[in-house]
Order: sequence, then C-alpha cells, then structure tokens
Amino acid sequence: MKKTYTELMQQIDSLRQEAEKAKATEVQGVIDRIREAIKLYNLTPEDLGFSPASSGSAASGRSRSKSGREPKFSDGSGNVWSGRGPRPRWLKDALSKGAKLEQFSTSAPH
Repeated sequence: MKKTYTELMQQIDSLRQEAEKAKATEVQGVIDRIREAIKLYNLTPEDLGFSPASSGSAASGRSRSKSGREPKFSDGSGNVWSGRGPRPRWLKDALSKGAKLEQFSTSAPH
C-alpha cells in the first residue's frame, strides 16, 4: 500500500533527526582525533594555518601565493588584497568607516 503524504513527511522528519544524531556522533569522533593529533604532534594554531593577527589573513596568504602577485593593498595586520577580483571584507569595512583606498596601498607612503 502506498504511503500518504503525511506519512512520508513524518518519515522524512524521523530520518532527518536520525541523520543529525549520526552527524553529531561522527563530528565528535573527528574532533577527538584532531585533538589527539594536535597533542601528539604539539601543533600550534599557526601550524594549522590559523593566524593570531586576524581572521582573514590565512585565506589572503593562500590567494597571494596561488596568484604569485604581490599585494597592492594591506591593512598592516596581515590582510592583503592584490587589487584584482572583489574587494575583501576587511577593506570594504574600512572604506565604509571613512578610510580611503590610498591609505592601504603598499606602494604609497602611509
């Protein structure tokens, strides 16, 4: 016999809850293994690519090395932008607070 729409929706909800429980269990296992590896190898946040200077600098460093271009703009805290592509959030935020783009130029005196 075919299931009704309501029965199918209840089954979907039940499966969604079961999937969330399975995910939570798996995530905890991953976290435990990561913590164990960090402790075993005495890793630091910097070893893992986390910069204490700012939240956007690790991503900026990756894009800089990938493109091979020197940054044209920098905030002095590790955030850089090559001048290509969309403006990064750190620069948009600074400009919205009244800063001028020239202030961040790596080729002009500040």
